[in-house]
Amino acid sequence: MPKTLEVKCTNSECELDMFELHYTYDMPDDTAVGDFSCPYCGSTDDLEEIVL
Repeated sequence: MPKTLEVKCTNSECELDMFELHYTYDMPDDTAVGDFSCPYCGSTDDLEEIVL
């Protein structure tokens, strides 16, 4: 099963609460939150992984 990554944007001016990234099997093993940007505000520095 491909990995799923839950992410939240902590930018106080961003309206996005959280989103999920569903990887394919071809994603490198070292792919992390820092490789993405918020789809709403475009920030890369304000993303944090949600760890349950």
